[in-house]
Amino acid sequence: MLAESPRITGTVLQAVSICRRQVWFLTHSISADQDNDLLMLGRIIDQNSYARERHQTMFGNNKFDFMQTSDGNLVISEIKKSSRAEKASILQLAHYLYELEKEGITAKGFLLYPEEKKRMEVVLDDRTRHDLEKNYEEIMAIARSTVPEPLAENKYCRQCAYSEYCWS
Repeated sequence: MLAESPRITGTVLQAVSICRRQVWFLTHSISADQDNDLLMLGRIIDQNSYARERHQTMFGNNKFDFMQTSDGNLVISEIKKSSRAEKASILQLAHYLYELEKEGITAKGFLLYPEEKKRMEVVLDDRTRHDLEKNYEEIMAIARSTVPEPLAENKYCRQCAYSEYCWS
């Protein structure tokens, strides 16, 4: 059982729609394999894309890939390797926008897929806020468990940075 409430970050929000087991690891401060090829590739893409922007901006428990102003508006952007997990990425960025909104800061959000030359706006609307609240409740329920979620193989398992915790 956790001694304190888990920090709900964008990474945890992204994980909730991919793998509940990964959510448990994240909320219990169990780190993924930092030498995982996909994690390293993601870092390289992040570092080499949009080089003129200031990367890794911290806000509370969250770390934005980058932020800038455009036409007087604050814009939060997340750089992704691919759109394969787009639903999860939308949740992550919506979480950032929601956290900013709670502090009275209005921002726009964009998912950037440099390898696909694609850019997608993420809008924080009432439906998205409701989805986030439901996911926060789900994350808290997973985090309160004393053991990880049961194994449930999905299309992301093969290259997951947590795979040795599940399949060793």
